[in-house]
Amino acid sequence: ARGFSLPLQRPADCGDARYFDISRLACRPCGAHQRQSADGTSCVCQPGYKMFSSNGGSSIICEKCPENMSGVTQDGWNCIICPKGLTSEGKCKCPSNEILVERSVDGVLLNEALCIHCNGSEQSFSASDASGNRCVRCEQTFIDVNKSCDCSSPNILTGGLCFRAGESLPPKGVATVRFGQVGITLTSAWFLRNLQSSASACWLYSNLTACQALGNMCVMNMNSLSSSGTDACGLFQYIYVNTARLGIVHSVAFWRHNLPWLYYGDQPGLASQVLEANHFPAIFSFKGTDKDIKLQFIAASFDAAGNFLKWQSLEGGILQLCPDTQTKLDAAYTFGTTYQQSCKISVSKILVDFPNPIFYDLFLEYNGDDGQQHLWAVPVLNLNLQYSEMFVNQGSNRNSWLLTRRVFLVDALSGRENDLGKAPRVIRIASRITISIRLVPHTQRGNIYPPLVTVAYTDVLVQNPETQSVVVSFSVNYEMNQSEAQIQTDIALGVLGGLAALWSLLKTAGWKRRTGSSIIDLQTVLKFLLFYAGDLANVFFVVTVGTGIYWLVFFKAQQFVSVLLPLPSQEEDFVTYIACAFSLKALQFLQLLVSQLTIDIFFIDWERPKGKVLKAVEGEGVIKSAAAPVSIWRTYFIANEWNEIQTVRKINPLFQVLAVLFFLEVVGFSNLALMDSSSSLTRSSESYLAPWSRILRFGVSAALWLAIAFLQIIFFSVVYVRFVEDKISQFIDLCCMSNISVFLLSHSCFGYYIHGRSVHGHADTNMEEMNMNLKREAENLCSQRGLLPNTDGQTFQISISRKMRLHCDRIHETLTRKRGPARLLDSSASTFEQSTRAYNTMNKFLSSFIDHVHKEMDYIVKDKLLLERVLDMEFMEPIEKSIFYNDEGHSFSDVLYYGNETTLLIFDILFFAVVDLASQSFVLAAILTYLQQEIFRFIRNRLGQKNLASKTLVDERFLI
Repeated sequence: ARGFSLPLQRPADCGDARYFDISRLACRPCGAHQRQSADGTSCVCQPGYKMFSSNGGSSIICEKCPENMSGVTQDGWNCIICPKGLTSEGKCKCPSNEILVERSVDGVLLNEALCIHCNGSEQSFSASDASGNRCVRCEQTFIDVNKSCDCSSPNILTGGLCFRAGESLPPKGVATVRFGQVGITLTSAWFLRNLQSSASACWLYSNLTACQALGNMCVMNMNSLSSSGTDACGLFQYIYVNTARLGIVHSVAFWRHNLPWLYYGDQPGLASQVLEANHFPAIFSFKGTDKDIKLQFIAASFDAAGNFLKWQSLEGGILQLCPDTQTKLDAAYTFGTTYQQSCKISVSKILVDFPNPIFYDLFLEYNGDDGQQHLWAVPVLNLNLQYSEMFVNQGSNRNSWLLTRRVFLVDALSGRENDLGKAPRVIRIASRITISIRLVPHTQRGNIYPPLVTVAYTDVLVQNPETQSVVVSFSVNYEMNQSEAQIQTDIALGVLGGLAALWSLLKTAGWKRRTGSSIIDLQTVLKFLLFYAGDLANVFFVVTVGTGIYWLVFFKAQQFVSVLLPLPSQEEDFVTYIACAFSLKALQFLQLLVSQLTIDIFFIDWERPKGKVLKAVEGEGVIKSAAAPVSIWRTYFIANEWNEIQTVRKINPLFQVLAVLFFLEVVGFSNLALMDSSSSLTRSSESYLAPWSRILRFGVSAALWLAIAFLQIIFFSVVYVRFVEDKISQFIDLCCMSNISVFLLSHSCFGYYIHGRSVHGHADTNMEEMNMNLKREAENLCSQRGLLPNTDGQTFQISISRKMRLHCDRIHETLTRKRGPARLLDSSASTFEQSTRAYNTMNKFLSSFIDHVHKEMDYIVKDKLLLERVLDMEFMEPIEKSIFYNDEGHSFSDVLYYGNETTLLIFDILFFAVVDLASQSFVLAAILTYLQQEIFRFIRNRLGQKNLASKTLVDERFLI
């Protein structure tokens, strides 16, 4: 690295005796009698020396001039006598209004320079030009006032113009410019030179260029009026008010003859009329043969002196300070495409690129009914304007706005104090430009109101331009009145929220019936709030999904523009709704998780001992016959199968996430969420990518989630369940083949029953007998599996009596003291025997209960009423007898993931949406969504396994 390094040197570092060698990029010494040139990249002879030869750089030879010819010619090659003295550079000089002559007409060098006086008398009217090299006709005002090129007293000389003392001139102008953001008010050299003369020439002679220059100085002063009233804008207003007799231009009341159009008028409320009284006379369409999506902005440009430069289209980045490709810059004026551009620019680059300001009067071009091209004036809202206390160009109250017309990008001119040739002390930059386009309400033909250009300027105190920088932005926003959509959304939320409250009350009433309690206590209120949280989350979800899909379909598919997307600021309520939906759904999901992890479950083993066995009686030394023990392995097997189906879902979560991500990122559905009018799924790398719409992002992702989940559920129900496996039905079949029933209580007095009593009497048998039993059942040679004779109904919703529940609790007391034998070898014999006795007692009681042994705790079997099925509640209270409701829909899956697919799916969608809205990344949202699915599945499996072991006395070591 050291071998390829070199010191950094700049021309300013070289000093007077050295120059900057552009080949070496380093300073080198000048020769004898030489000094650095003005640009610093070569050497020139010192005063009193002429060049003898020159090849650039330091390759020059200087010779001393004779004593009697101490001056040097302007080109530096010859010595000459200077009768009127020398400049600091050793060259001849002449008094004002005289020109220097060093050569004769035929180019022969004179021995002595001449200073020739320009003839300012009549017939000649000449004076020296700014460089002092030639005589030119003097300014016309001198001739008109004094019939010569002198402006002697009592005439008034200002800004290079001459005015009669008796003429009615405008008030004396104040040449100060206030830069409020940096707290500086300075006397501008430009204003000092040109303000009074421009105002006087505009007032007396209606000079068009002078009027434009005066208007530009007013714009450089932020169109603001000072307290003195005689600044640039004060003089402009003085002339504007006193030239009403001249008439107006193009029937525009605010556009006076000879004057630039700077203001729309200072009547309160005028801004609203300008922006909303008339719509722009053109229509815009996204599709079809009449497709028109280009905004033809055009600007009349002027320099600071008031000279008209040209008409120019805004395409190509005229108003955009940030550099970019032509295609991306032009995308700003594609109708319907929200455009945002922001960057940081160094002050040094701004000073180089914008040494003098250019002023723009903005128009929007359109074709009239007669085919003639017309222009529509575009109003400007200058946020820095300070006109009077009545007008405040901040906030959304348009009645207090004062609209203007002319803008500029950079003003590095008015901030120069003493010398226009020096660098400015302060510069003013258009740091934020926003073009706002509003759609006419209820339009079906793409009508818009006149666009509004909002400009915010930033004052920069120039100290170190190389290190200073400014953040600038340019944006184009499209908006429409969203109040009607907001009202409709509020109505939907209000109506659906009210229905959700009624539904939650019904669910709370059903829950009270199922818990066997009729007292409204704090627990009841909390339960209602939990139910309402879940139902309200569904309301928010339905409204937000409907809103997202509405904007997606109607905005992207429209031909003639009738709707425009909400602005980011207008999306806040929508984002709040999603956040509320997610929070409430998360609360419902956690409540669901807790309820599933605390269910009461017991496996009723119907198997009876087959024969007797001889067994030694411990401590007595005798052998007695006893009933053959029933194998526990069938119970362990059923417990493991139940443990496996706890988190089975109707959709594959991993496939769901990958499929959604595939369609969003690979197929390109994410491009539909861009705030532009294109409905294409692919975008060129060279084209401009509009910012994301949060509403469209949610609409696209939610629609894909729902569509893919719907297809998965259809495939699962139609194909997978029928031709591959149905884990829920298989579990019921397995219970029947294992001769084990499942008794579930999800509430104190409500639960589910799976009748698994074998029709063959025994299930603990060998393979040959098992196959024989299956064959007999297939040939209808045995009874049916149902709880009732000659029926197939094996699953029931059960509503048990309070007496039944109390009896189960008394038996279960020993089990609650011992949450399953975690380690049988370490358990005391008495504790184990107590748990075993409680298990056998519960098994015996429940089996006898199913067999109608306990007449005081009997049950009946019936069908649910249609309304009971719809409302998912029971009208009949089980006071004397418990009630078994026939259930062919396997609703016991409600205590599993399987029966709560809707809740899980909505929670996943909302989780995905919240992460995406926070990060603007579909990939990150997909990863985190899958991770949370796996984490909660793990928690559900582990804690569900512990609850299963605790409630059924199945050793957790056998749950694999």
